[in-house]
Amino acid sequence: MFDFLKSSFRKIQSALSKTRSALSMRLQGLFGKPWTEETYEQLEQILFEADLGSSCASSFVEHLRSELRKRPTQDKEALLKIFHDHALSILSAPAKTSSKTPMPGEPLVILIVGVNGSGKTTSIAKLAKHLQKEGKKVLLAAGDTFRAAAIEQLTLWANRLGIDCVQSKPGADPSGVAFDALTAAKARGADVVLIDTAGRLQNKTDLMQELEKIRRICTKVVPSAPHETLLVLDATTGQNALDQAEAFHQFTPLTGILLSKLDGSAKGGIILSIYKQLGIPIRWIGVGEGADDLEPFDKKSYVDSLFSADL
Repeated sequence: MFDFLKSSFRKIQSALSKTRSALSMRLQGLFGKPWTEETYEQLEQILFEADLGSSCASSFVEHLRSELRKRPTQDKEALLKIFHDHALSILSAPAKTSSKTPMPGEPLVILIVGVNGSGKTTSIAKLAKHLQKEGKKVLLAAGDTFRAAAIEQLTLWANRLGIDCVQSKPGADPSGVAFDALTAAKARGADVVLIDTAGRLQNKTDLMQELEKIRRICTKVVPSAPHETLLVLDATTGQNALDQAEAFHQFTPLTGILLSKLDGSAKGGIILSIYKQLGIPIRWIGVGEGADDLEPFDKKSYVDSLFSADL
């Protein structure tokens, strides 16, 4: 178990290396300087540009002011601990969303949403493999029927993983695919159903209606479903990811976020921004391109990696 946690921490640390490096170069220039109004403004700008967002960056600055009034210090490690502890306190605040527990005999139903290009289909496959490794019987539903490529890609992943995938022809009703998938899951004794959905955000009314219809159809087969609604966000898009989270959360109650492509981004601070503003927990993070490169989000590992003493 210890080796697993150590390996997981190393993956998270590696995935955050670009964010940590970008933050490091900027913060190094502040350490040792007197903390004047100009220094605080520089700090706020650095944190904002690390994609913490204006609200989150301001909260860090105000917290630092308060701490330095009580215990003035120029020590680098002491300053990093102030940042570290404040980041941890943000992520430790109660979430504003909650998932549901399946009734006895029901499969866990997870609805996956997100825009095209976010890494949604690949992330579903990674999540399926992770659940497989936990001994779960997983079934996939290719509900993104508006893109033939999405159906093909998910089917290909299902074949590789040796799991069932319920699909229909391109252009079919996504809610019909969800209905068939849940019916098959109950018949086949599946533990978890992952339902892919169309990645469109252009027409918000259509998106809202489509997601609502899928949710409604799910309850006809599994009354308590969906139990989770996960939004896949591309970490490389920074603050645009926050905008997407806000938009989707208006249409369908999100229970969590899967942040993909964290390893390719210097914008890892977006995790703090999303949680502080929306209170939606990060459930999973993509830490590489391999099928095994998906990790459950651990706030302590994240904060330890972001504000480590080797900055």
